[in-house]
Amino acid sequence: MAFVLPPENSRAVSSRRRKRPPMSEINVTPFVDVMLVLLIVFMVTAPLLTVGVPVDLPTSSAKQIGGNDEPLVVTVNSDGKIFLQDTSLRVDQLIPRLSAIMENRKNTRIFLRGDKRISYGKIMVVMGALNQAGFRRVALITETKVPVSR
Repeated sequence: MAFVLPPENSRAVSSRRRKRPPMSEINVTPFVDVMLVLLIVFMVTAPLLTVGVPVDLPTSSAKQIGGNDEPLVVTVNSDGKIFLQDTSLRVDQLIPRLSAIMENRKNTRIFLRGDKRISYGKIMVVMGALNQAGFRRVALITETKVPVSR
């Protein structure tokens, strides 16, 4: 049986390895950088995701009504189609769907958006259906009038 001794150089290499203790810290800086970038991306894209149905809103000089509740939007587009958020519905389907969503929150404000080219009667049909279902806080959405500078 033969026994081979390691060369002298290997001992020097192993002693260099033993001089440094293992690192037990986690570098958090890259994690924070990624989180800040994601925060900025979400802050920029979130407002773009709120409106799904393109509607040409009428203008008004009324002041904006503040509210902190989550918006539930019913939209009537220029063709007279009714949308709940982004889903197309008929008037008879609207009330059961809203009632299911707002089961215990009848006092929540519902936003109604209507294209300025459709008839007033179509908006009133939708408002009447919302009123029949027990929703008393219906807010009409318009674009704010831009003051003309003189």
